[in-house]
Amino acid sequence: MLRHIWEYRQFIFSCVKRDFLSKYKGSILGLVWSVLQPLALIIIYTVVFSEIMRNKLAGMENVTFAYSLYLCSGILTWNLFQETLTSSVNVFLQNSNLMKKVSFPRICLPVITMCSAFLNFMIGFSLFLLFLVIISAFPIESFLSVLVVLFVQIAFSLTLGIGLGVLNVFFRDVGQFLNVILQFWFWFTPVVYPINIVPKYFQTLLTINPMFSVIKSYQNIFVYNTWPEWQGLGIVFLISLIMGYWALHIYRKHVGEMVDEL
Repeated sequence: MLRHIWEYRQFIFSCVKRDFLSKYKGSILGLVWSVLQPLALIIIYTVVFSEIMRNKLAGMENVTFAYSLYLCSGILTWNLFQETLTSSVNVFLQNSNLMKKVSFPRICLPVITMCSAFLNFMIGFSLFLLFLVIISAFPIESFLSVLVVLFVQIAFSLTLGIGLGVLNVFFRDVGQFLNVILQFWFWFTPVVYPINIVPKYFQTLLTINPMFSVIKSYQNIFVYNTWPEWQGLGIVFLISLIMGYWALHIYRKHVGEMVDEL
């Protein structure tokens, strides 16, 4: 798989560039739209929950912008995860004409969606980093660990997305089911609320969620300037390896049948 991706890297780059430019073609605001959506969410949640949550972040009760940093670090990275999954699950269906007319490794398509989602993410994330510098809250000591967390998140998102994308070709309810699951998944991940406000018995249930360790790691870095949840990230990466084996197995088994199903 990696060999195919490397050999077709120019094809992947061209598709990502085309998707990015077409997304904002004819738009007056252009790149601003990639910032407005997460910014609107952050503002809404801040207005609605700031008074409720202000004193709920342990050790950060008197820190200015603490809850805003908590929200930004959670929402921006959750949006990357959500966009990757929702794009990947439909990627083979949406590119059916391309698959019928052009010969290329089909595995490139989920990689293209991942790269496009990551490019959109980096626009908002760069502004978030700039905000951290302006308010003198940039996590100098732990910042490089963001690369590890991103790598684990991308591995988890991509392997899950490939598997669901293949299944969705043969069972179209998978895409619809995912949209419902993501709504529950968001609220079962401490993006908006700190886990310490949840009853103890429910906290244990939340930690089973793979995205818990990922989002919590970002919050540790950007809110508390501490290291990520290494043990939790290790478990998520192990899950990613298992899902990767499963996803590649069903991909190789059914790749020859997908065009006939589209």
